[in-house]
Amino acid sequence: MYLTQALHRAVQQTPDRIAVRFGERQRTFREFAGRVARLAGALQGLGMRDGDRIAMLSLNSDRYLEYQMAVPWGGGVLNPCNTRWSTAEILYSLEDSGSTILLVDETHRPLAEKLRRESSTLRELIYCGDGAAPDGMHGYEALLSRAEPAADAGRYGDDLAGIFYTGGTTGFPKGVMLSHANLCSSGLALLAEGAAVRDGTYLHAAPMFHLADIGLAMPHWLAGNTHAIVPAFAPEAVLEALERDRVTHTLLVPTMIQMLVDHPAIKQPRDLGALKTIIYGASPIAEAVLERAMAALPDVGFMQGYGMTELSPLASILSPWHHTPQGRQLGKLRSAGRASFNCEIRIVDADDRELPRGSVGEVIVRGPNVMQGYWNKPEQTAATLRNGWMHTGDGGRMDDDGYVYIVDRMKDMIISGGENVYSAEVENAIAQHPAVAASAVIGIPSAQWGESVHAVVVRKPGSDAAADELIAHCKALIAGYKCPRSVEFRDALPLSGAGKILKTELRKPHWEGRERQVG
Repeated sequence: MYLTQALHRAVQQTPDRIAVRFGERQRTFREFAGRVARLAGALQGLGMRDGDRIAMLSLNSDRYLEYQMAVPWGGGVLNPCNTRWSTAEILYSLEDSGSTILLVDETHRPLAEKLRRESSTLRELIYCGDGAAPDGMHGYEALLSRAEPAADAGRYGDDLAGIFYTGGTTGFPKGVMLSHANLCSSGLALLAEGAAVRDGTYLHAAPMFHLADIGLAMPHWLAGNTHAIVPAFAPEAVLEALERDRVTHTLLVPTMIQMLVDHPAIKQPRDLGALKTIIYGASPIAEAVLERAMAALPDVGFMQGYGMTELSPLASILSPWHHTPQGRQLGKLRSAGRASFNCEIRIVDADDRELPRGSVGEVIVRGPNVMQGYWNKPEQTAATLRNGWMHTGDGGRMDDDGYVYIVDRMKDMIISGGENVYSAEVENAIAQHPAVAASAVIGIPSAQWGESVHAVVVRKPGSDAAADELIAHCKALIAGYKCPRSVEFRDALPLSGAGKILKTELRKPHWEGRERQVG
């Protein structure tokens, strides 16, 4: 299969169905496909060849969806940039991937000009805003008006579809290589699990650069559904879109659900009768938040997905039925569900031997959804992909019915508000402050974010650097969500006999008495 296959099918079967709604703009599948073909032709005219990486730095929009289809249509490889990252992190992803063309909206236009000055690979900038293009940039609509529609390049199967950057344990982001087959197989599994139905509408409320949104949109492309879009998550805007666009399905991370159900606008009379399912994932959800959500939206089914970028992104599903009063009697609500249709899950020990049910070990996954590897990182690829299995770094157990329970994180990672934060990245940033002798970064419980980034710092003799100073220092180097929300100062860090920092000792007082050692 290939990413644009579902679009060809929709044009053939339902050409006049609305494909995309964004603000005042809406386009049928015939119109949308025509624009995709012309954008692919425009990108080829700017030098895109088979396998070239094309980046986009933008808030959600209909043009973002056109980019996601036009790049593979024209033979290129997607590199969607994380809008929450710092300039240095985005520049790294562009340089590491060798991206040659960057599409940018008005919000990120000033940053894009800085990136072009500092990048050794960027050749062209395309302005995706609605106004006139700035000097030195191509106007999006002007490009489309002049371009000849390109034929679909026909990249498929194991051909590389995209490089999706995620945090790294070494302090540098990793580019996850996903093929057309990876993304399509995950989309088919989600379709089989009921994450999409025919004649539905999917709302893009999560950021469109994130593979959670890209992955959850896939079954709706396969079903020929309509895509409604809000530029960024805001509770009132999402509620208005759910009602106005008769949305049937959407993906929200737990912090979004909490903000939605706690917002005063949820209490206003609305017709949300079309809404069938809210899929949540990316981080664990507090049971109290889930209870409030189900009470506020009693006619909506909730479905949990567990996975990661390396799994395209799905590994397991907990169905809406398990969230009903009858289903909850089985006691599976704290689980991450069972392996989805396209993959296998095992719990193994340090030697990759499968453990008895109920024993805690590492969660590993095998299937057509497993990534091809990390871009330009063969050693990290070899360490993660072993004997055909993706080693997730998550600690979990499996019950006798095959339900997986995530109980700890074996890799040094924090999940805060649905975003992965690797401790090494934060520690690297902290270490660049002249007052810091040593530091260790851990995740501590947070009612709002699931986990909060907490730094334990040893200052150099004679230094009196304060917490707010260190936090401000980090914000200049890494994304805001990665920066510590709290800082603790100590005279020394606990060390093992081999001189390794004992983060378990640092975490213990914060997590004591909790069943799970993750948020």
